[in-house]
Amino acid sequence: MTEKLSHEEIEAKKRTFDENYKKVLYNIGDAAVKSGRRIEDIRLLAATKTVDVSVINHAIESGIKLIGENRVQEYLSKKDELLPCEFHFIGRLQTNKVKYLIGNAVMIQSVDTIKLAQEIGRLSVKNNTNTDILLEVNIGKEESKAGFMPEEIMEKSHEISEIEGIRLRGIMAIPPVCEDGGEKNREYFRKIHKLFVDMQAQKLDNSIIDTMSVGMSDDYAEAILEGSNMVRIGSALFGKRIYF
Repeated sequence: MTEKLSHEEIEAKKRTFDENYKKVLYNIGDAAVKSGRRIEDIRLLAATKTVDVSVINHAIESGIKLIGENRVQEYLSKKDELLPCEFHFIGRLQTNKVKYLIGNAVMIQSVDTIKLAQEIGRLSVKNNTNTDILLEVNIGKEESKAGFMPEEIMEKSHEISEIEGIRLRGIMAIPPVCEDGGEKNREYFRKIHKLFVDMQAQKLDNSIIDTMSVGMSDDYAEAILEGSNMVRIGSALFGKRIYF
């Protein structure tokens, strides 16, 4: 659920965002240069789970061009009040909720089964549109996480790229939580980047493999250093989340 905030709390959240946004942009730019790229080469996705709509709209007015939501119901509760902005779905997705995203989500980043990809394609065709997707990779092979195993991602990408109504754009992943944060995760980021490069080399049909969505609030700089070109940042922008 979205945080229930008073006017004063909302204004404080906006100020927190303003301060954090500058820091995040600086860190992205610094990591981009160190990796031989420009800040323009890295896309910043603001992860807006539990964030009040007025704070999201403030972020959009301040320069955020891309937002991501984890829960379909929460997105639907915000949708009509949001300012124009590119929207990606980044959370676990059940097939019976795909219908709410077709035509609304520019990209669904968390495609973790063939069945889900098929449903996205079916409903996209039904609605005379195409939907961009990323394949979620369970890079740490964790039982608690969804996603394709690293060793099957090439085979699955071939199969999924043939589904009508979708366009495969790349991969996303969430590495295991490491005690020393980003530095330890760089090993996982390197593995993800190799998969990304290998996927690009396949020359898949109906695909433009240009997106490696890896790195969040605690490790986005390290992810960029290892090749990520999209980072999904929530608490580092909006402050610590409060859950209800």
